[in-house]
Amino acid sequence: MLMDPTQAAGFSSFLAQTDAVGKAILLAMALMSIASWTVIASKALSLALERRRSARFLEAFWNAPSVSAVEATLSDAPADDGPQRLAAEAIAATHHHRRQRGARLAEAGSWAEFLTRALRRTLDEQTARRESGLTLLASVGSTAPFVGLFGTVWGVYHALVAIGLSGQGTLDKVAGPVGEALIMTALGLAVAIPAVLGYNAFVRANRLAQARLEGFAHDLFTLLTTGATLDARPAEAPAHAPAAAGS
Repeated sequence: MLMDPTQAAGFSSFLAQTDAVGKAILLAMALMSIASWTVIASKALSLALERRRSARFLEAFWNAPSVSAVEATLSDAPADDGPQRLAAEAIAATHHHRRQRGARLAEAGSWAEFLTRALRRTLDEQTARRESGLTLLASVGSTAPFVGLFGTVWGVYHALVAIGLSGQGTLDKVAGPVGEALIMTALGLAVAIPAVLGYNAFVRANRLAQARLEGFAHDLFTLLTTGATLDARPAEAPAHAPAAAGS
């Protein structure tokens, strides 16, 4: 990164004087920034839509006269609608266990145990879906400052080499190139800070959404096993609610 100390300092000068390594670092940080902002925007929109759909479905679900009245609307439950997906899987598990009656190991056990496994599996799927993209945000937030610092060290090294070769070591000749090299550190922080803030916000939002979904799973389990009006429901009664759905 050979910098002319007599050239006016600034970002345009930095871009003009940087070498292939410096440009590769800038490109890497640009890609990291684009990826993190894409994840932030997509997950923010997804969470907002999911919250709205979930509230609408829960209101309709609890105002329905019976589970059978709701069942017809659950055939095309979207994967990103947690409560609707949970209800669809629970009702499907109920009918499936009645038909199979333990024909395979997957259907072994009582109806309540089979329903518990279906609810737990759906909860795990929803957790994995919500956490998608968070690894990228965490990686960008933790590595972008170091990538920027590497660019600064690389720039300072080449700036000092160029100044040494020119034989002009005065402060005004050193401050410009070194100051330009510090742009890399600033860019690294600019990429990392939104990623870290987005990661923390989504982790909290996911934790709250998962708590609400587990509460609904517990209520759904109780409803299906004690008070639901569901055609051809097995007569078995559960010993307890599912641990994954109630705790």
